[in-house]
Formats: sequence, structure tokens, C-alpha cells
Amino acid sequence: MMSEPIDCLALVRAPRRLADDEAMLLADMEPGPALMRAAATRRDWAFGDRVTYSRKVFIPLTQLCRDACHYCTFAHPPRRGEAAYLTPDEVLAIARAGAAAGCQEALFTLGDKPELRYRVAREELDRLGHATTLDYLAAMADLVRRETGLLPHLNAGVMTADDIATLRVVSVSQGLMLETASDRLSQRGGAHFGSPDKRPSVRLATIAAAGEAAVPFTSGILIGIGETRRERIEALLALRALHERYGHLQEIIVQNFRAKPGTRMAAHPEPDAAEHLWSVAAARLIMSDDVAVQAPPNLGSGYLRGLLAAGVDDWGGVSPVTPDHVNPEKPWPHLDALARETAAVGKVLVPRLAVHRRFLADRARWIDKGLHTAVLRASDSEGFARAEAWTPGASLPLPAMPAIGPRVGSLSPILLRATRREELSEADIGALFGARGEAFSEVCAAADALRRETNGDTVSYIVTRNVNYTNICSYRCSFCAFSKGKTADHLRGRPYELEIPDVVARCREAWERGAVEVCLQGGIHPDYTGAFYLELCRAIKAELPDLHIHAFSPLETFQGAKTLDLTPSEFLPMLRDAGLGTLPGTAAEVLDPEVRAIICPDKVTVEQWLHVVESAHRAGLRTTATIMFGHVDTPRHWARHLLHLRRLQERTGGITEFVPLPFVAMESPINLRGQSRLGPTFRESVLMHAVSRIVFHGLIENIQTSWVKMGTEGAQVCLNAGANDVGGTLMNESITRAAGAAHGQEMTPAALELLIRGIGRTPRQRTTLYGTPRAERIAVSHAASPLPQPETDRAAANG
Repeated sequence: MMSEPIDCLALVRAPRRLADDEAMLLADMEPGPALMRAAATRRDWAFGDRVTYSRKVFIPLTQLCRDACHYCTFAHPPRRGEAAYLTPDEVLAIARAGAAAGCQEALFTLGDKPELRYRVAREELDRLGHATTLDYLAAMADLVRRETGLLPHLNAGVMTADDIATLRVVSVSQGLMLETASDRLSQRGGAHFGSPDKRPSVRLATIAAAGEAAVPFTSGILIGIGETRRERIEALLALRALHERYGHLQEIIVQNFRAKPGTRMAAHPEPDAAEHLWSVAAARLIMSDDVAVQAPPNLGSGYLRGLLAAGVDDWGGVSPVTPDHVNPEKPWPHLDALARETAAVGKVLVPRLAVHRRFLADRARWIDKGLHTAVLRASDSEGFARAEAWTPGASLPLPAMPAIGPRVGSLSPILLRATRREELSEADIGALFGARGEAFSEVCAAADALRRETNGDTVSYIVTRNVNYTNICSYRCSFCAFSKGKTADHLRGRPYELEIPDVVARCREAWERGAVEVCLQGGIHPDYTGAFYLELCRAIKAELPDLHIHAFSPLETFQGAKTLDLTPSEFLPMLRDAGLGTLPGTAAEVLDPEVRAIICPDKVTVEQWLHVVESAHRAGLRTTATIMFGHVDTPRHWARHLLHLRRLQERTGGITEFVPLPFVAMESPINLRGQSRLGPTFRESVLMHAVSRIVFHGLIENIQTSWVKMGTEGAQVCLNAGANDVGGTLMNESITRAAGAAHGQEMTPAALELLIRGIGRTPRQRTTLYGTPRAERIAVSHAASPLPQPETDRAAANG
């Protein structure tokens, strides 16, 4: 054999796909270090440090098959006393066991069209009320999804275009192994002799039809069944050609033949590890960068690290419940062991869905509309599997997370630039948000070190009262469960509006309980003008001149100015002179037009929001800044948001703190319509605090965590990952409660200080601008008892 027909070093320096003629040269190469490194480099360039797997349950709907592959023990002829098909109850029992064990994929595997060969199959299908195996499969896939929430992946054999279209409605992905492009193996003496559905042209026609139907599809090759290396390459090139035409292949499986007793190929030699590694490397170098290369971990259990070194980026489905029915003699590795083997080569094991994330990102094209809600709710912000029950605002245990501690890893160059107070790129910030495993610990530890450098070990909080003076709003933000139309009587409350004397009374009540601030926000009432906001400030200041008014989001300010035919730059000094002290930087949601077009299309634009906040700073009014994240957005959008704020702060220096607000999905309209995720995961929520500390280092000193959304324990984790402030006592918080959050409406100073001391930090009461309140105000706040919840807030919170 030729030792080096391809310049592997050049492929390491500049990873690229091989041309067809170059690919054929791989047949003459051994799986030496140069080839392996070239394949691994291409994998790293495309997939980074992530190696995925799907937590699945294996449902063998029928093990009858009209084909007679010489190596197969999955399919068998009818057996006396044994049903031809699993019953619906049996299917559901398997699926429910999988769901209870945390699986998210239901993998249906079955023999090919057994009713065309066996009368017992036809008779049993008739009793089940179905004409064909594929009709029954469609019914069972739909049943499993509806009853258990598992996402079906269907390995249904050779199909027509109509079959594929029928199954597309009930599955998120489908699959068919090409196995080989060699017609020789379908001839007498070949492994596929007597198996009409294993002819390469027939299988390629099905794979092409799936591409025409825009079905995310899995295929692959089976090595060691009598094919040559050149024939393997031809099979991979045939698959690549179809993918380049349709873009539908999500993964290529490189499966090694295992000889099984009782089959015609029981004595056939198995491919050794070196041959398997060569085949994996060849697949990685041949296939497109957006196609995963998978090797079943139970079939390469002695050389998993070698498979990773050869370019594997996916382990496929691994089941904690069911065996590999195709290779029952080879048990699945334990996920902990698989994670350790993956980590040993510097990779992190990440759970994925049955449909790969690039298809989820373009789901209108690739996934049936009836399945959109299911995949959204099962996914995280990057399109991987949501592997936890925790959601913001819910009273649920925190998921297990890596211990936070100093590490030096692949993100160190980015973190070093941040410590030098350099602006990070959008890609840099996206990489920080993608941190998992040890990289997650690295990011959180770096953020915590910057927090300690900036703020020491003091954690601040403010005694404040939220007054939401109306929930009537002319805007229809799809995430908002708080605002109502004038006659709306749905979701969690009735419409209400407080008269100015009522607002002043609540402010007086707050002052008497030690508050130094009142936070005023409300819906954009169609009858309110800028004059209302001015009158409200004057009324409060007339009664309580020392109470700081923190009020009016950039949306309220923009709208108020517009009603008076003023610009925000003209209106803001009027608010300041009327007694306004600072503005909350809410209504930002995510500062990206792609996201705003979905969740708040009629709200202020990115440019308008930034203009109002900058105008406030120019008028001597400082603001906070927020992000409300975890719905339809992605880390790319978060990075843009943070960069907008960083550049604004560089211009004005007017932002006092940054407040991450995880999306509380429970009662949110966009979630009730099935059009959003279930909020950020806990990892994403913690990272938002950590990454913002890193991005804003040297510019925004304070990162606040919301105990209302994160819960007490979650807030403590964030305080160990870059946050230094726990916000306010609130007294009455309606907006998050209206969205379904279970955490309380008030946290007393004693309770907040207990939270802070629980992680070994020192609590400090603060003012809005981070000064220290007078001693008598602190004393009053500690002496006050919890405040009863007013009727209007009860209505908004509890419906």
C-alpha cells in the first residue's frame, strides 16, 4: 500500500472536504497518526469539543422481515406462540419506562415489510386495524409522542415517497442504513443475497426521497461484510452526493460487523479496531462538515478513545432502559463511563435530540408543524437536549452541576482578553455561553474571580417596593402574562389600574417599613400620556421627598414623550425635574431585531431602546440594564445584546447594574401557544451571570441575580459565578408571579441576609446608586413585618 497518497498535514493546517478522486486515494492508506489527526482536526473544526449522544428507548415494533441478511439476528421467521407485532400497550409500556428514565428519543426499529412475506403478519395487522406495517408504525409513533412526550425516530426500512410523507407527520427524523454501495453483496454468496430491500439502488432511492421530502435523515455504512475499502468509499461518496443535493443527512453511522452464532456469517471474520478506525477517519474526511460521524459505543467498547481520535463526534442512541436489539450481546456503556472516556480526550459529552440542532433551527422547513412545540420544549438554546426538569420560577431541585473552581482550558485565551478589559467578539461570547462540563467551571470561576476583584466578598441588596400601577397595556408582547386588555379576563388576572393616591399610599407604606426606593412600572395604558408620569412623580415627591423613584422603562419613557410630541431627550429632563431618580433598563428583552420581531414586534426597536437609555444618561439619570432570555433566542443573540450594552456603557458610564431575567414560561402566552422553549436551562441561567461579568469587566461593576426567578439556592449559585447583588426585597412583585413563578412576592432583609451569609458572604444594604442608607432606615427595615399582598397584586399573581 502507498504510505501517504494524501497530504494529511495540509488537511490539518486547512481542514476541508476531499474531492471524489482524492477520497478514493484513502483506500491505500493505513489508519496511522497522520490520517487520524487530519480527521480529528476536521471534526474539531466543525464540532468543537462536543461529542453528542441521544438518550433513547429502543422499541422493536416487529422482528419479522421479508429480507434474509446473512448476519442478522434481529429479524427472524414467525415463532409459535409469539406475536408478530408489539401491541399498543406493550409499545407504551416500553416508552413510559424510557420517559421515566429521562429518555427523550423513541427509536422504532422493525423488519422490512413482513406482511409481503408472512401470512401471520398480514393477519395480525388486520386484527390491529392496519393495512401495512408502516401504517401501524405511524399510529404507534403518534401514540408514543402524545402519551409520553418522547420524540420518535423511525428506522422503517425501504419506503416510497408517500410512506415517507406519512411518517414525517409523526416523527422528527427517520433513518435507513445504506450499508454498502456494492451490488456484489446482493448476488449469490453475498451477505445480502435474498434480501431485495438491500440492493444499493433501492436504498439510495429511499434516502433521496427523504431528501425530497425534507426529512432529517440518518444513514451509514456497515463495514466488514465482504465489501472492499474502495466500495466503502463509494458508499460514502454516494451519501455525500445526496446530502449535497438535499442537505438532509444529519449523521453517518460507521458500524462494524459483529459475527453472531446461528447466522450464515457466524464464522466470517470481524473487522479489527484498525479497520474500524480507518473507516471512521475516511467518513469524517469525506462527509460534509454539517453531518455528524457516529460510531456505536457498545461495538467499539475497547477503543472508544481511538474512535474519538479518528474523528467521531457522536455516539448515537444510548439507552438506560432497553438493550441494543440489533446487537444484544453488546450492552450499552454506562453514561458515566462514556462521559469519562469522552472527557479523557478533552471532549465533553452533550445530550442531543433525535433531530439534530441545525434542523431545529430551520424547523419550518425540516419538521412538521405539529411537532414544533414538542421539539422546542425538549431543547436548550443551542438546539441540544434539555436534560433537566428545572425551569426559572419553579420550585424544583437544582440540577447537578460541575463544581466551580479555577481551571485552565480551551477558553483561557478568551478569558485572558476579558481580564485585560478588551472587548470580546460575538464569537468569543458565544463560546463562553456554550461552555459545558469543565469549561462551565472555568467560565464561572473566572467570573467569580473578577467579582471578587471588583466587589470583594460583600453582597448588596436594597429595601424597595415594586408598584405595578396598571396591567392594562396596548402592546401585545407574546411573552407577557402580566399585561391585559381593558376587558381581558384570561391567564392569571383581571385588568386593573391604580389611582395616583393609591400609588402614593403604597409608597408611604413602603417608606414606613424602611424602603429607600420605590420601583414603578406598568403596562402602556392607552389613556396615559407623559403628563401622567410627571404627575405621579410629583405626587410621590410631595409626600415622600427622600424616597428614591426608580421608574419608567425605556418603553414607557418613549411612549410618554410621544404622547406629548416630545423626543425622549426633551422629556427625560422633565421627568428628572419632577422627581424621577433613575430608570429601570427593562423592556430590553433581547436587543436583536430577529428576536424582537417574534416576541415584541410593536415594541421599541433596538435603536430606540438604546437612544432612550443614552438620553437618560445624558440627562443625568442613571439606569439599570436587563436581558430577558431563554424563549426563542440563542447565544448568538445574547452576545449581540451584551455588546450593545458594553458599547453604550463605554460612551456614557450610566448603567449601575446588569440584571439577567430568565424567561418564566409557565403562564406566558408564547409558551401556552407552544411557540417557545421552557425558559433557559439552569446552566444557561448561571452562565448569563458569569458571562456578563466577564464581558462587562471594568465597565459595569454590579451583576444582580433575581431570587424571584432563580430561587434562593439558584441565586446562591449565581453569587458564586460572578453576581454580587441580590436585588430588592420587592414587597409586592406581580410580573414574574403572573408568568407562573412560585417564589415569594417579598423577601425580608433578614431572609436576604440569611441567603447571603449561607455562602460565606457579607450582606450590605444599599441605596439605588449603591450608597449606604442611613442607619435609622436600616433599623426600620429590619423591624418591619412582611407586608400583606394587595388585592390588585393578588389578582395579577393568582388569577
